[in-house]
Amino acid sequence: MTHEEFAKLVGEAIDSIDEKFLKKLKNVEIVIEDDPTPEQLQKLSLRGGTLLGLYEGIPQIKREQYANVLPDKITIFKNSIEKVYSSPETIKKAVKDTVWHEIAHHFGMDEHQVRKAEQKRK
Repeated sequence: MTHEEFAKLVGEAIDSIDEKFLKKLKNVEIVIEDDPTPEQLQKLSLRGGTLLGLYEGIPQIKREQYANVLPDKITIFKNSIEKVYSSPETIKKAVKDTVWHEIAHHFGMDEHQVRKAEQKRK
């Protein structure tokens, strides 16, 4: 899949987020990278694991005296998703789920809370 095709899937995934949440996204950038950096993997203590997406920043519920800071960053890892999922349909679903998952972290949900909410979504 080309970078442009993948970026289109990420855009569609963002557009599928409920409008009430999209309006509340504050100071966050969503980017696509081919692979996580060694530093990102080390930060998460991932050795040999596959990282589909990553939220880096200050969750909204922890923002106090929050001004003049760089945007939070949500990264969607193209090669990781394509390594795990092979068909266009499963890649599209994985991108949508990963974008949702990382946005949930932006709003302050920890990994356990996100996983629980994902079960309710399905």
